[in-house]
Amino acid sequence: MIARDVMVSPVISVRDNLTVRDVAKTMVERRISAVPVADAAGKLVGIVTEADLIHRIEAGTERPYSWWLHMLSGDRAMAADYVKSHARKVADIMTREVKTAGPETSLVDIAELFERHHIKRVPIVNKAGGLVGIVSRANIIQAVASTRPKLDMTLSDATIRQKLIEELKKQPWAHAHKLNVMVTGGIVDLWGTVESEQARKAINAAAANVPGVDAVNDHLIHEPVFIY
Repeated sequence: MIARDVMVSPVISVRDNLTVRDVAKTMVERRISAVPVADAAGKLVGIVTEADLIHRIEAGTERPYSWWLHMLSGDRAMAADYVKSHARKVADIMTREVKTAGPETSLVDIAELFERHHIKRVPIVNKAGGLVGIVSRANIIQAVASTRPKLDMTLSDATIRQKLIEELKKQPWAHAHKLNVMVTGGIVDLWGTVESEQARKAINAAAANVPGVDAVNDHLIHEPVFIY
């Protein structure tokens, strides 16, 4: 799947000349945790998230600084925090360096952006930088929940065995040369040794996902660990 398949569009966005209070009201009223900021032409220029609003003077949650924290952080960091908590305009508190993706970006790549940059959403922009959608972690979970089971396929036991062995050979953690697979009437019996409980679970998952498999019997045993 790609971003276009799961993105929310059109996107609720704001202009950078709005006040912080206006943006906070928009987020509350629309029940969203972040809002992209676009210019008059619809080009993405930033984003405001809940994290940008949790240390605000209006709520009395501005970050307190002790003398030792001042020494550790320095004047520049403290000044930046002051802007976050006191500035009135969206342009002053928004994050300007926004991680984005295109409509054709795969969900695999978007998921990696989430993990690598510790973010929860990615605005989707066209080649001109125009905001066309947004993908959040929740949208990927929704994609998982919306999947439909594949049509049952009637495969011979020999074909099921071949497909499973081919899949296990692709996976370095499986150590397929230490495994044996038996298939009878769509029921898979797994034999051999594994090096970890994670490998056992992964091998079972691979077997269960082969079309035509009705059940998996796990006879795998842990390889003994020798300490010298």
